[in-house]
Amino acid sequence: MAQKRDYYEVLGIPRDAAAGEVKKAFRRLAFKHHPDHNRDDGAEAKFKEINEAFEVLSDPDKRARYDQFGHVDGNGFFGRGFEGFDFGGFGDIFDTFFSGMTHATRNAPQRGTDLHYEETVSLEEAAFGCDTEVEVKRTELCTDCRGTGAKPGSHPVRCSDCNGTGQVRRVQRSLFGSFINTTACNRCQGEGQVISEPCPQCKGKGREKQKRRISVRVPAGIQDGTQIRLSGEGDVGLRGGSSGDLYVTIGVLEHELFVRDGDDIIYELPVNFVQAALGDEIEIPTLYGDNTITIPSGSQTGREFYLKNKGIPHLRRHGHGDQLVKLRVVTPESLTKEQRKLFEELSDNLSPAKRDGKKPGS
Repeated sequence: MAQKRDYYEVLGIPRDAAAGEVKKAFRRLAFKHHPDHNRDDGAEAKFKEINEAFEVLSDPDKRARYDQFGHVDGNGFFGRGFEGFDFGGFGDIFDTFFSGMTHATRNAPQRGTDLHYEETVSLEEAAFGCDTEVEVKRTELCTDCRGTGAKPGSHPVRCSDCNGTGQVRRVQRSLFGSFINTTACNRCQGEGQVISEPCPQCKGKGREKQKRRISVRVPAGIQDGTQIRLSGEGDVGLRGGSSGDLYVTIGVLEHELFVRDGDDIIYELPVNFVQAALGDEIEIPTLYGDNTITIPSGSQTGREFYLKNKGIPHLRRHGHGDQLVKLRVVTPESLTKEQRKLFEELSDNLSPAKRDGKKPGS
């Protein structure tokens, strides 16, 4: 069996990478290698490898066990600590003892694979919540045979070689005596049944890829990068196993007027010299509609005004953030002759600006 690659190598991150780095690396690689976006051979296998690495490294407990022991193979042995050890002639004996345990779980129900997708919303949608849809490509039961793998009108039949158990028992002699070795049935490949007439739709697999649009409820106050889990919306399970989950990572688009800071909203308000010097009442935009604020006379660039509860609703508690309005006095880039004359007259009547004694940047 091929040696598994190190999970940190798969995601391209150092072993001491923080949780945020793990998540960022996964999102980048998953999008790059997702079969819906990448048609290259091996993209699907690469995508599954990335999912497997993320599932372990994003879980603190699983990551701790992996850091200590490494990969766990099909027989329950860890990938570290046994490297380079030669079991010699004991390989057959171990196969004898443990192969029955391996094949005993072959016909057990198997949970479906989790799926990971991304969806973007506007700042307003993130603030107030919304319903959106994400198009996913997932594995479902075949619509024709309903998962049996047999042509409609026919049914799988019990395997005559293993009598439906999926296993064949053979006596094996060794230095320690005789052992009963249980292996998967070659005829039915351990399934316990044989399909004589495969379903034309799924070629006997019982499953097929389908595109679905899944509704996602985005809660009010959601942050950029938040992951929403939709239980049971992933790939269908095998042999009656439960379906995997669908994880949708929400990205919040930048806004043309506002900058988000946690649950607060920052808005930069440009004013001219006259408004700053004499004061003014100005109507400004908020997420909740226009709001009028008073600019006192003599206001300077950098002055701040707070509008209480005009920010983002808190996600898991009552209340809202605030809106911070930052004043910026704008210098005109060009003047008409009349405007220049007025400024010159004003300059003659104004005292020179005084230094405030502070060093630049202090």
